[in-house]
Formats: sequence, C-alpha cells, structure tokens
Amino acid sequence: MAMAHTAGADRPGGLDEPDFVQLLSPEGERLHHPDYDVDFSDEQLRQMYRDVTAVRRLDTEASALQRQGELAIWASLLGQEAAQVGAGHALRPRDMVFPTYREHAVLYCRGIDPIKPLSLFRGADQGGWDPDEHRFNMYTIVIGAQTLHATGYAMGIAKDGKVGNGDGEAVLAFFGDGASSQGDVNEAFVWASVFHAPIVFFCQNNQYAISAPIERQTRVPLYRRSAGFGFPGVRVDGNDVLASYAVTKTALDQARLGQGPTLIEAYTYRMGAHTSSDDPTRYRIASEVESWQAKDPILRLRRYLTAEGIGDDAFFAEVEAQATREAMQLRERVLAMPDPEPLSIFDHVYPDGSPLVDAERDQYARYLAGFAEEVA
Repeated sequence: MAMAHTAGADRPGGLDEPDFVQLLSPEGERLHHPDYDVDFSDEQLRQMYRDVTAVRRLDTEASALQRQGELAIWASLLGQEAAQVGAGHALRPRDMVFPTYREHAVLYCRGIDPIKPLSLFRGADQGGWDPDEHRFNMYTIVIGAQTLHATGYAMGIAKDGKVGNGDGEAVLAFFGDGASSQGDVNEAFVWASVFHAPIVFFCQNNQYAISAPIERQTRVPLYRRSAGFGFPGVRVDGNDVLASYAVTKTALDQARLGQGPTLIEAYTYRMGAHTSSDDPTRYRIASEVESWQAKDPILRLRRYLTAEGIGDDAFFAEVEAQATREAMQLRERVLAMPDPEPLSIFDHVYPDGSPLVDAERDQYARYLAGFAEEVA
C-alpha cells in the first residue's frame, strides 16, 4: 500500500499548501498515514458509500425544489459529502453536534428525518427536530455563532465530569472558512483553550466565503490558527471520507479523554453556489471547478470499492435506486406541506408573548390587508 503523500497548491497563486491527511487518493488508491489510520470493515465502507450517495441525491432534489419555488432558499453541500459523512460516522451516540445551515449529511447520519431542513427552508416550521434526542443542535444561520454555543456546552460537559475516560462525551462544532474570520469563532477558540473544553472545531474549507476566496481571508493555512490559541490543528483531505473519519475520530477520542480542543480543517470544495441566491460564475472560473470535479469524493470511494471487490455493479445500482426512491419520497412530502401563513412568523418568538412582537404583528397584518383591498 502507498503512504500518504504531499498535497500541493490547488490554485495557481494560492497559499503554499502543506501536507494533509489522506487515506484515499482521487484515483481510489488506499493510502496509509502513521498517525491517522483505521481498519475499515467492508460493511463500514459500503455504508459510507450509501450515505454519500444518498445525501448527494437528496441535496440535488432540494436544489431542484428551490428552483421550482417550493423552498425559499437552499444551501447545497455538493462536493462536501465526504467531509460530513466521515465526521458523522466518527461520532458516538452521546456526542453533541452544533451545525451551521449546510450540515445535511451529518444530520442524515444522526438519523434525523431529511425532511426537517426542507421544512425549515420552506418556512413551514423552525426545523422541528429534538436536539437532545438526536444530539444534534438546530441549524444556525448567524455565521459562527454556533461555535460559542458549542464551546459553552462543552465546558458544561467538563464541569459535569463527563470527560477523562473512554466513555466520555465530546462536542463537534461545524463552521466554514468564511466563519473563521468572525469574532465569535475566535472567541470560542479562546474559551475552549483556556478551559480545556472537550470540543472539536470542524472547519469545512470549501475555498470561498460566499465570493471571497480563501487567499483573501488568511495568510496562513487555517488549521495553523489553532496554535496561537494553544491547541492542536490538523488538515485533512475533505474529499476523502476515510481520512475525514479517521481524523475526526482521533480528535473526538482525545476530547473525551480530557485532552482539550482540536481544530480540523477539512480541505474541500463547494461545487455549487453558496446558496440558491448566489451566482458562483461571477467570481470563479469553470476550469477551477473542473479541476475539483476530478477529485469528486463519491467517485474516488466507488473506484476503491470496485478495485477491492467490495462493491459491484449490482451494489452500485441498488444504492442509486434507493437514493432515488428517498429523493422522490422527499419531493412528495415537500409538495404535500401546507403553505405557511405569513403571520405565523410571529407565533413562537417568545413563549409568553411580547408587546413589541404584538405591535409588529399588527403592523404586518395591516400591510397584508392592503393587498386584499387592492384586489377588491
């Protein structure tokens, strides 16, 4: 078997890219790393393939539903499936996840009904899953805010004595490369470091903070930032589901044992738009996208499974068929959702109501009534 190799710069004129942890090359060759390696069973590998395939198909369907007017907005994960599925599989049942608004694959791996984020982006509800039941917090729209929530939760775990042994708990907090420039994220790093919190910060560096490329955000690779706060950082090939699993598992294990925080930079690429409101052709060129398509996370895993005889044509066909069935069921359920009443946005702001919210509701009701008068 080959050893993990150096990854060079992926964009001309970009940052000097150091090595990253890679266990599966873009060609599907199995590599090994001295610090991060795992023996995967055949069924583990097949399940990871099922998951990355399913979440891509569900994501594609959600994007189509948005374009057809059934969702108000959608944040696609296209290209980031391996980073999320690998991290999702590394979690233990009692670990807690704090997502952004793009962690659809982690949500899927936690066993949450994939309709939940779609009902949120349709405006039918506020998400609807129980964070404690699934150990997966609600989606966070405010960029980087979830890292502070996660750090506080992790500090609570430590105060409760739930770290220091193999049965301990840990927290996994997701954010993007753009969020790394936010004050909230840097404050979370300070608190997590000083209080030795059992947390893993998982940065999906998809190369763009909406339209700002990574070289406009930092002069050093993102994973190195953790050193200034006093805890380790590691970069992983985010298009490699095996490496993403291995690195996240190691970091979570260290957190549970009381060794404090770790920053993971998953070096990946956002194949699509930042959200359905974005036009990426305005700030990146087609050849760049094509170069990353050659590193497709699903294709490389399929190549490996094929080469090792772990998956055959019948297996891949059934996985595709099952993913399509799930996507069609998702579509039917979205189309069956009731249209949200405009005034319902005010219903659950405060548990006991608020004079200010009541006034805003009345003002908006008068505004809506104005349209009825025009029609009459």
